[in-house]
Amino acid sequence: MIGAILLALHLLAAVLWVGGMAFALLVLRPSLFMLDPLQRLSLHKEVFRRFFRLVWHVMPIQLATGYAMIFLSPGGFAALPWAINAMQTLGLIMAALFLVIFFGPWAALRRDGEAQAVARIRRLIAVNLGLGLATVAIAAFG
Repeated sequence: MIGAILLALHLLAAVLWVGGMAFALLVLRPSLFMLDPLQRLSLHKEVFRRFFRLVWHVMPIQLATGYAMIFLSPGGFAALPWAINAMQTLGLIMAALFLVIFFGPWAALRRDGEAQAVARIRRLIAVNLGLGLATVAIAAFG
């Protein structure tokens, strides 16, 4: 029962994190060209503020439930298949990249309001989305 709860929380966190990045890049960003640059910047700031707050909650849930499932599995770390090790590695890279985004270009955007920070955030989110999608594929095929 506890394993099913951990897996459900793990999957929900992944859906929110990876799905949020996909929405931001594939739906929201192309739709913003209807707005003037100042409105676009204001909307980006509000969307990122809300999304990053969400990631601050789901990222620890993602990592904690993943490690909890490892600790509860027979053999623990010693018995992990390649797919779990790959997902663990990609998850840690994604978490680190989120921290880079949050404390780098996001901090600059909040502080200075510079539009160039939005482009840096977008590029880093695109990388993180690629890592997230690769992790999902590994989970499906591994």
